[in-house]
Amino acid sequence: MGMIQTQNLTKKYGELVALDHLTLTVEEGDAFGFLGPNGAGKTTTMKILSTLLKPTWGEARIDGLSVGPVNAQEVRRIIAYVPDFFGSYADLTVTEYLEFFAASYGIMGQDRRRVIGDVLELTDLTGKSLSEVNGLSRGMQQRLSVARALLHDPKLLLLDEPASGLDPRARVEMRELLKELHRMGKTILISSHILPELSELCNKFGIIERGKLKFVGGKDELLARTETGGRLHVRVAERADDARRALAGLSGVTGVRVEAEGLLVELEAHHPETVGQIARCLVEAGLKLVELRREEASLETAFMRMTEGAVQ
Repeated sequence: MGMIQTQNLTKKYGELVALDHLTLTVEEGDAFGFLGPNGAGKTTTMKILSTLLKPTWGEARIDGLSVGPVNAQEVRRIIAYVPDFFGSYADLTVTEYLEFFAASYGIMGQDRRRVIGDVLELTDLTGKSLSEVNGLSRGMQQRLSVARALLHDPKLLLLDEPASGLDPRARVEMRELLKELHRMGKTILISSHILPELSELCNKFGIIERGKLKFVGGKDELLARTETGGRLHVRVAERADDARRALAGLSGVTGVRVEAEGLLVELEAHHPETVGQIARCLVEAGLKLVELRREEASLETAFMRMTEGAVQ
């Protein structure tokens, strides 16, 4: 049984269908990247799973529990929801903020002090324990939001654009924190537009557009599904124009252009033999081949090919 299971999950606002018969399974221990254009239905899904929003119809289950009013309290003990923007908590210090939420979870006395110390250490905020929340940087506030989410030791983390608005260093720190939580056995459902970071963190991906799920699977499967050809970076010692003319007529080559660092060769899909033909062609033409490198397919390219950029 999956940690998250949805069946025909649908949310309508009048005539607008925000979520359209979403059927999805996220297994325990997965780090699942939830991708989609703005308005695709990612946040709606997160809010339904976190008991903050009722679906129009369909069912969602968390760790076997039906998500709804009857089981809401039990579900909230299993999950933690981290929204994209931090709420305002004027005049509270970091420790006071965590004490407030720990008390809300019923964590008292020595246990509360121990748990707060643990989450501050895990999120690298121990040195900020006496700082006011509103005085923290955006990155530190996001880490504090994760610290708050970890107080009750949830099985499942729902993270909605946790890297939104962060500078490059803060994004790296957030990614490393999430990697550590995944290594600790947490199941993670994360939506993000910072696709390279999801590529390093997640073992599975789902792509949603206009409320409909378009793909679920691993990175290799996603890249294979969206592969339309490929690119090779070719560098010869000299006579780049001669190399371009020689390669332009090869079967499986759809385009060749000279760039500052050499040649960029566009390939048709499903022509693995073309790479060998290119090397042989250059040698037979009396050209010295210095570099022949395939450009790795990226998650961003796969995402762009899978979606149209359409919103509701």
